[in-house]
Amino acid sequence: MHNQNPVYLKFFLLMVFLTFFACGPAIKKETRIYVETLEPVNIFYPDFNDDMDWGSLISALEKNMGYLNKLDTESLFHYGPHTFTCRQVKESQEAFLNLIRENPSPERLDKTIRENFMVYRATGHDGDEQILFTGYFEPIYNAGLTPDETFKYPLYKKPENLITADLSLFKKDLEGRKITGRIEGKRFLPYYSRKEIEAGALSGKDLELAWLKSPVDAAFLHIQGSGRLLLKEGGTLNVGYSASNGHAYQSIGRYMLDKGLLTREEMSMQSIRRHLAEHPEDIREILNHNPSYIFFRPLKTGPVGNIGVPLTPGRSLALDSKRFPKGALAFISCRKPALNPTGEITGWHGFSRFVVNQDTGGAIKGPGRADIFWGNGPYAETTAGHLKHEGALYILIKKPLH
Repeated sequence: MHNQNPVYLKFFLLMVFLTFFACGPAIKKETRIYVETLEPVNIFYPDFNDDMDWGSLISALEKNMGYLNKLDTESLFHYGPHTFTCRQVKESQEAFLNLIRENPSPERLDKTIRENFMVYRATGHDGDEQILFTGYFEPIYNAGLTPDETFKYPLYKKPENLITADLSLFKKDLEGRKITGRIEGKRFLPYYSRKEIEAGALSGKDLELAWLKSPVDAAFLHIQGSGRLLLKEGGTLNVGYSASNGHAYQSIGRYMLDKGLLTREEMSMQSIRRHLAEHPEDIREILNHNPSYIFFRPLKTGPVGNIGVPLTPGRSLALDSKRFPKGALAFISCRKPALNPTGEITGWHGFSRFVVNQDTGGAIKGPGRADIFWGNGPYAETTAGHLKHEGALYILIKKPLH
C-alpha cells in the first residue's frame, strides 16, 4: 500500500500533519516514548468494519465513562506526539457513542471517522506497524474456602508488608518508576519470589483467600489475573488482581521452548497444561521459573481491568499502560479461530473491531503487544490459549476544535 519511497512519504505526511494541527492550544508535543508508540494517520486509513454487535461496544464505552468521570477534567492523556485533556477524551467518546447508537451504515461510519476523528497507528516493536496479539479469558475453577485433601493450593490476599514505593518522589527523572518490596529490620528488600512463597514464606499469616485443586490452576489464574471460583461450600467467588510481588514476569512457555519440552508449532496454553499433567515432576521447576506472583481480592462482578471497570468480552484490550492512553478508544484487525463442534480449531479468519484500552498485563510491554479479553467459556479459553498473531492497532480521538 506504500509508494516506492515509504520512509520519505511518512516523513512528509508527518510534517504536513504537524504544520496544520500542532498549532492548536489543545495539542502539545510530548516525550519520545509516546512519539515512538503512536504515529498520526492521514492517508492510509483502515476500513472501519466491526464484526461484533454495537450493543457490546456501547456497554464497554459506558463502563469506560465511569473511569473518565472519576478523573480531573484537566488530567492529561498522551496520544503519540499530542496531548489531550480528560475533558476532550470524554467529549470524544460521547460523540462516538452518539454515532454508533444511531446504527450507522459502514459508509457513514467510515466517512464520519475520517472527517471528525484523529487516528493514530501503533508503530509496533520494530517500527513495522505489526502488533503481536494474544488473548486472555476468565477461567472457572473448583475451589474451597477452607483447605482439605482436595483443595490445598492457596490464593493469597495482598500482604500488609508488601510496599510499593513511587521513585519519582525521590528523583524527578524517575517519573513513572516504582519499586516493590518489604521492610525487614532497617532494610528494604525485594518481596518474596514465587519460589519462596510456594516454599511457605506466607504460610500461617491468614492471607488465604481460597484454595484450589492444583498448583497449575493457581498459576494460570495468576497469568489471567482474574477468575471465577465454584466453591465446594456452595455459590461462586469472583477474584481479581490486587497486587504483585514486584518481580518481572518470565514466560513459562518461553522456558519450555528453550528447554525443548515443547515446539514452537505446538505452543499454547493447552499444550503447557497437557505437558504439566503428563509430567508432574516438572511442575515446580517450570512454574517457579516465573518469579512474579499475583495477590487477589474478591470482586462483586466479573473481571476488572487496571482502570477499575468491568471488562467486556471481545471489546476490552490490554496494552502497555506506560505507552498507550488508558481508556482510549481503539480499532484492531487480527485473526480469530473457527472451531468445529468438538472444540478443535479448523482455521483462522481475519476480523476487525473497535475496542477500548481498559487493562494491562505483566507480559504486555512495549509498542508492539496487545492482549484481547475474550470472556469465559470454551471458545474464549481456546482462543486465548492459541492466539498469537500479528495485526494492526489504531487509537482514535475526536479532532479538537480550533
